[in-house]
Amino acid sequence: MGQISSNMLLSAVEVGKHLYWTIGNYKLHGQVFIVSWLVIAVLITAAFVCTRNLERIPKKEQNFVEFVLEFLQDIARNQIGEHEYRSWVPYISTIFLFILGSNWAGALVPWKLIHLPEGELAAPTNDINTTVALSLLTSGAYFYAGLSKNGLGYFLRYIQPTPILLPINILEDFTKPLSLSFRLFGNILADELVVSVFTLLVPILIPLPVMILGLFASSIQALIFSTLSAAYIGEAMEGHG
Repeated sequence: MGQISSNMLLSAVEVGKHLYWTIGNYKLHGQVFIVSWLVIAVLITAAFVCTRNLERIPKKEQNFVEFVLEFLQDIARNQIGEHEYRSWVPYISTIFLFILGSNWAGALVPWKLIHLPEGELAAPTNDINTTVALSLLTSGAYFYAGLSKNGLGYFLRYIQPTPILLPINILEDFTKPLSLSFRLFGNILADELVVSVFTLLVPILIPLPVMILGLFASSIQALIFSTLSAAYIGEAMEGHG
């Protein structure tokens, strides 16, 4: 009985306070859902506004959107290859834009001014559940890419260059999503903590350059995540015969 009680107590330990919505027997992380859907709404609205009047010679908003699209196409092309990258541009672009929007939402928007019954709003990517979900999407994407391109021959990669490496190659598929998720989560959480501490200690001058540095770091993290996702997909599509 004592063992059961201690396990229940350990399972109830949380870092900070969170807002949960209860639906049936499930609990949804309300803070993550609110900010995630706000980011998605902003991205959809921006895409609609910038592409509603397309012209053959792009101007202003259309020019910016086409620049972003070319940038994301280059990421996919460089990592996946000239002949296969086009079908993966939507996925790589979505991953990059959502992570960038989420990171910037945490760095730019003063969520602390909005009071919730419990917890506080923050960047979705400073929650491990969000980063793990994004990493699992990438894992599913590169398994799908490998099986679609090579069929069951995809699994030959686990015994190459020698069958002795089978356990290591299998372990690699578990470490990829772990490294993706914890890298993004750790960097965004650390950035928000640093800004919060500097704001408390020196509330006038210091936080601004730290926030600018945070925006740059947030952009780099979105680039790293999307580039690695594209690289994993490209690696999975290589021939293993």
